[in-house]
Amino acid sequence: MAEASWVPAGTPGFGLENLPYGIVAPAGGPARPAVRIGDHALVLETLAAAGLLDGVPVRRAALSAPRLNALMSCVPEAWAALRARLQELLADPADRAGAAVALVPLTDVEVRMPVAIGDYVDFYSSLEHATNVGRRFRPDGDPLPPSWRHLPIGYHGRAGSVVVSGTDVRRPCGQLGPGAFGPTQALDLELELGFLCGGPGTTPGAPIAAGDAVRHVFGFVLVNDWSARDLQRWEYQPLGPFLAKSFATSISPWIVPFAALEPYRVPGRTQDPEPLPYLRVAGDWALDAALEIEVAGTVVSRGNARGLYWSVPQQLAHATVNGAPVRAGDLFASGTISGAEPGSEGSLLELGHGFLADGDRVVLRGWCGERARPALSFGEVAGTILPAGSQ
Repeated sequence: MAEASWVPAGTPGFGLENLPYGIVAPAGGPARPAVRIGDHALVLETLAAAGLLDGVPVRRAALSAPRLNALMSCVPEAWAALRARLQELLADPADRAGAAVALVPLTDVEVRMPVAIGDYVDFYSSLEHATNVGRRFRPDGDPLPPSWRHLPIGYHGRAGSVVVSGTDVRRPCGQLGPGAFGPTQALDLELELGFLCGGPGTTPGAPIAAGDAVRHVFGFVLVNDWSARDLQRWEYQPLGPFLAKSFATSISPWIVPFAALEPYRVPGRTQDPEPLPYLRVAGDWALDAALEIEVAGTVVSRGNARGLYWSVPQQLAHATVNGAPVRAGDLFASGTISGAEPGSEGSLLELGHGFLADGDRVVLRGWCGERARPALSFGEVAGTILPAGSQ
């Protein structure tokens, strides 16, 4: 969309083409759904109270809830109608007087956790990351598990420890080896993209076909799946990650609608062997989204999500092929996104720069288009490392 908004431009990447959803709360006031435009939040409840969303098939209660789950539970046609109406209101100067009453500067509100996470699944979808980690954890064997090229490997994480950007992360403790216990000495970050499910949900026993995935994807966030590598190395066989990853996972606060990412869908990687029929999907499903890691004020890596081996519809199809249900608010993360070029790795383990120190502030960023003036931004997900607590 080439139209400009009457709202001041503000931070690049948050124009009419984006309009990500989030939850904001004024000082002492209730948390409410909003969309971000520039450096402002447009509060949806206020628009609805003014009659500016009449005709949009979204229940009023969904526009005044403290989390986005009710809005996300609507059918995709309702999301499309709401998005179109918001773009219309924000583009037409004739609507300025009416819509401006719902517009508040981001400096006047607290941006909160946007969604109540139902279930959380983290995949292992980057060939480069899986290969790099496999070489370190299994130096004398095949870096990839035998099933890696046949299915999207993943694990079920702890939904209760998913936190919003800006939340501090305390260094976790656990078993470090035989008879050894204490704070992790190998605290790491993981640069990921995640998608949040929407729609009415599915019932147990009803898989989602890869070709129907688009109706179940509400939008995307940046994800940092914090990891304690020494705990992970000791505990991960045979059942996979546990305490090494269950202490915290951070997400960005603004959910970029799937519709906003349509212009940035590109062909995915060639898959060999050809996936089984339930994992085959037509169309372009990779995302041309640039990504960046900053640690303690220094950018240490830049990459792109377009190189992921397993795509969103394949992830969702595999996660539900056994009949597992999904519901609005379920989070599915890509796994660490690493590239083939040096400096594009998505974790410190791969970069070889050492691990995180207490006090380090980690910031992950993502955008589409040029870095200096992105056409669309995911914003950032940030967190600061606190020392381990007493045990």
